[in-house]
Amino acid sequence: MEKHQSTNQHHGTYVCPMHCQAGKTYERSGNCPVCGMPLVKQPELQQLAKYTCPMHPEIILGLPGACPICGMDLVLLQPTGTEEEEQNYRLLVRKLKIATSFTLPIFLIAMSDMIPGNPLHHLLTKKGWDGVQFLLSFPVIFYAARMFFERAWRSLLSGKYNMFTLIGIGAGAAWVFSVIALLFPGIFPERFKMHGAVYVYFEAATVILTLVLLGQMLEARAHARTNTAIKELLKLSPDQAIRIIGGQEETISIDQVLPGDLLRVKPGEKIPVDGLLKEGGSLVDEAMITGEPLPVVKRPGDHVVAGTINGNQTFIMQAEKVGADTLLSQIVAMVASASRSKAPIQKLADRISGYFVPVVIGIALITALSWSVWGPEPRYIYAFVNALSVLIIACPCALGLATPMSIMVGIGKGAQQGILIKDAESLEKMNRIAVLIVDKTGTLTEGKPSVEKIVAMEGAKATAVLQYIASLNSASEHPLAQATVNYGKEKAVEFLPVEAFEAITGKGVTGKINGQTAALGNVKLLAQLKISLPETLGEQAAREQRSGKTVSFLAYDGKTIGFVVISDKIKPTSKVAIKALQQEGLQVVMLTGDNEHTAGAVAKELGLDGFKGQMLPEDKLNEVKRLQDQGRKVAMAGDGINDAPALSQADIGIAMGTGTDVAIESASITLVKGDLQGIVKARRLSYQVMRNIKENLLFALGYNALGIPVAAGILYPFTGLLLSPMIAALAMSLSSVSVIANALRLKKQ
Repeated sequence: MEKHQSTNQHHGTYVCPMHCQAGKTYERSGNCPVCGMPLVKQPELQQLAKYTCPMHPEIILGLPGACPICGMDLVLLQPTGTEEEEQNYRLLVRKLKIATSFTLPIFLIAMSDMIPGNPLHHLLTKKGWDGVQFLLSFPVIFYAARMFFERAWRSLLSGKYNMFTLIGIGAGAAWVFSVIALLFPGIFPERFKMHGAVYVYFEAATVILTLVLLGQMLEARAHARTNTAIKELLKLSPDQAIRIIGGQEETISIDQVLPGDLLRVKPGEKIPVDGLLKEGGSLVDEAMITGEPLPVVKRPGDHVVAGTINGNQTFIMQAEKVGADTLLSQIVAMVASASRSKAPIQKLADRISGYFVPVVIGIALITALSWSVWGPEPRYIYAFVNALSVLIIACPCALGLATPMSIMVGIGKGAQQGILIKDAESLEKMNRIAVLIVDKTGTLTEGKPSVEKIVAMEGAKATAVLQYIASLNSASEHPLAQATVNYGKEKAVEFLPVEAFEAITGKGVTGKINGQTAALGNVKLLAQLKISLPETLGEQAAREQRSGKTVSFLAYDGKTIGFVVISDKIKPTSKVAIKALQQEGLQVVMLTGDNEHTAGAVAKELGLDGFKGQMLPEDKLNEVKRLQDQGRKVAMAGDGINDAPALSQADIGIAMGTGTDVAIESASITLVKGDLQGIVKARRLSYQVMRNIKENLLFALGYNALGIPVAAGILYPFTGLLLSPMIAALAMSLSSVSVIANALRLKKQ
């Protein structure tokens, strides 16, 4: 390996971004000894980066550079938020400054010919000033804008024409023509000369390239702005964690945390990894993940997420997911992947671009031929200038940016709203969905059973009934039992010791409290223990069960004295979200594995368009297929493993961020907050993005449709108007800036 000496002592592996010496690496930062470009640091092995094209996601390379298809600058597959990520933008700024500093005097020298009695001719002859322009153009052509010519050459060799094909041909032709005119003026016929000298176009070539460089710099800046949400999330991850081993604390790097490690999180610190709170409790600020402004109360047994901020108390947590498995890492990966993906509407832009460049070159040749035959003298000069203007103004920069810019901004905005979109196609399809299928548990409901009320027999106290129920269940691991224990803690009841505890599968639990037999369970348990169920109590319980709720009876000392009603609460936002979706024309149907009574009660309360109970995973999958066979676009929202097949089959799968990893991986869209209102937001975002893309395409195509004929000189016979190549370059750059600005408007909508 060759060592490149530099005063900068940053160690690592560096390469030249221009690949002027393929395969050569350097151990220190600095400038490439061949081309002078600042060397690019390669990511470390554990963070090995891949680069892709924002317009052609199928291109994946191990080093930064230009896309071999369209010539666009490659972007990181997964933004790292490191200093190196900004290097391309800073390099373009530097090149723009150099190009501007040399182009400006060239422009002033060229424009001095328009001043009567040109004062510069008192210092040097016209040929002398042409020589000065020639020398000043070298840094622009061979350094600042060199990449444009390299990209154009590659496109010509591969036959994959792009916007740099036109830039390279146009600006290159202007510069080469000018050099030949300066050094060998005698080879040109008299009709090429004005006032005895051949007119040179150094100012046109350098101004054109400088304006294109300005456009590239603005695009790089726009790319950085669209990744703001990702960078903010990446900043949430702390660098260190406090691990507890054998009662001793040690500060370790976040990379050293392993699943199962016990970690201490102090007040005000960021939670290092995803895990389970084991000891203590606190308020945790989850705003950057969920968007909720209020901190969330966390108690032992609750899950905590990497990057969220601990409030006012110390707690101990157990690491569950580390590194790339944390929710924060998944969010970054999903957003980065989605912003690279290609929406179906972009295929139209790609097809247009494929035919556009050859057509433009053909128009430029026809323009040159027409002016050389029918144009005024010097007709060859007119032919060259107008053909050059056609090549420059027709550059399809705006057309190429129309879709990817809107997609990137839209997906970034979605991430800030807690809507993680895996691919651009899902974003495009979202506003065309006709049917939304939803799961019940964890999607419409909280997915956590909770005690709704305690009912006591006449003569018994509700507090005593709750005390016995909570005490019995304190020894049980059943989810319904945990709900009653939590409820007992909330009501501050005193837990009594339980002896001879026994769990009877499918029926309930029994034990001794204060020396008396206590039993909690269903009617089958009461029958087994030969305990009668009072008629009035049975009727009350039946009404609750018809409403889709779970009832457990309590017997004490051989008598039934009450029951507990447990339900899975409907999320407060579900009803509002469903109503909003129905008003937009969607049919909302619930498919659940629960019984018909429970499903019917939930469907009635939420005003759903339909429901089916006792649905197996295969049943849900078949229902999605049935609707699709009818020609309807179907979205499926769920959170469990049993929803994964239907999520994959649906036109758009929508997973709750509070659900299982399998569901999230199977879905196209994930709602971080697990809130159906995210679907409402996603539909609105889809509409805004698609409208923005259509505006961009219309603007780009309309601009070229109007600009090319003007550049060809169609107005000259009527108005005497011709378009300078410099004005054409400025117009081309402004069209790209306009598309970028229009895409960035999405952030404020």
